[in-house]
Amino acid sequence: MASDPSQLEKLYILSYSDPGYNTVTGPPFYALINPETYSYKYKIEFCETQAPGTSGVALKFNKMPPQEFNFDFLFDGTGVISSNIVPVADQLDSFRQKILQYQSEIHRPYYLKIHWGTLLFKGVLTAMDIEFKLFQPDGSPLRAVAKCSFKGTVEENLRVAQENPMSPDITHERIVNAGDKLPVMTKKIYNDKKYYIDVATYNQLDGFRNIETGTKIFFPPTV
Repeated sequence: MASDPSQLEKLYILSYSDPGYNTVTGPPFYALINPETYSYKYKIEFCETQAPGTSGVALKFNKMPPQEFNFDFLFDGTGVISSNIVPVADQLDSFRQKILQYQSEIHRPYYLKIHWGTLLFKGVLTAMDIEFKLFQPDGSPLRAVAKCSFKGTVEENLRVAQENPMSPDITHERIVNAGDKLPVMTKKIYNDKKYYIDVATYNQLDGFRNIETGTKIFFPPTV
């Protein structure tokens, strides 16, 4: 049955006990109110070592740190938002147990997936600041906002597939397609086509001009 497009979709978080996101630890945690905003932060780090006496430096790529994701969770116990009144302290305890708490069976907090509309974020909670806003006469909190910071994680096999290393320091394997020329293929690997004769010799080719379509060519680390 198709979902009702007029029905409000709530942001929710699922927790997992493994980095492959295969084992869900329990039911999702739903936001009481969807956040008004959320933000992503991406960074690229470069090596900036500069030789003495020089006026500039060619930045060399170092790494891409995990993406950062931030949003605020509202906890309310006034009854204004929901008729099902749950004390704010209990709401926070449930949230911490699923999102923040150290889990002895895996020796770390859970891995998390955050879902909302087109949003799907995989990562871990790295920081949470709780601000209490309203109180009962006895000092019990009636409303709180948890400012949450997350960092993204990627399964190792997916990371390798996404990076698709193209370094000339490793052996590459290519299949010759119609119209492929060995000098052009060589330049794509080594950023210099001058090695195509060495590649032809390495692969024991009779020549380099008319290589049969479907031929497997190996490009070694050094030629």
